[in-house]
Amino acid sequence: MKPVTTKPIIGIVICGFLENKQFVTNTYIQSVRYAGGIPVILPLVRSDEVMEQYLNLCNGFLFCGGDDITPLLFGQEPRQGIGKTNITLDLFQIRLMKQVLTSQKPVLSICRGIQIFNVACGGTICQDVRHQSGHPFNHMQDSVSRSDVSHSILIERSSQLYQYLGRHLNVNSFHHQTIETLGKNLTISARASDKTIEAIEISSHPFAIGVQWHPECMYRNCPEMRALFRGFVTAAEA
Repeated sequence: MKPVTTKPIIGIVICGFLENKQFVTNTYIQSVRYAGGIPVILPLVRSDEVMEQYLNLCNGFLFCGGDDITPLLFGQEPRQGIGKTNITLDLFQIRLMKQVLTSQKPVLSICRGIQIFNVACGGTICQDVRHQSGHPFNHMQDSVSRSDVSHSILIERSSQLYQYLGRHLNVNSFHHQTIETLGKNLTISARASDKTIEAIEISSHPFAIGVQWHPECMYRNCPEMRALFRGFVTAAEA
């Protein structure tokens, strides 16, 4: 008999709700699978015991894209341009993120996920890119395929992200909110040319990276995105 190899279990936190259904988009699941992890979907629960079991079960955590975050949770009133929110989901994800970070288990946060990451660390969100200082460009692309690139980013050489993506990269873009004030212990690891924060991380953490674009949609066509997911899964394996 062949020896059984144990692959790391990656908990994929639900993206949101469709009527009475909790869902995760298939590209997240497939990206974890192809990167060598075992994808397990983590639904929203109102239970301390179940959340503790999530932390015990999973070797790493993936926070996905989704709707906007309730502004009161980062100390603001709603502004023009705010989209659909779900405070129950927000509270669940922020609380789980805090516990994951405390556990030192690897975490990759994508789009809404990077914003949950920032808010969990005490940061704030610009509720619509139109309110951002400077001259921001359109970050909500309208393309035939979600794998199409939209704009370039510049990655900090000193960041963990640099070892996976290099210095320059073209990425897709499907967000209208951006990181405003950076949370505690977070560093900026990438920006767009309009100064929008495109990636953050905790440099002292084994693997705690958030990206504003959607690497799971670019997984098949982009070796750098495959390297990012493999790095995440490898960190979870360790």
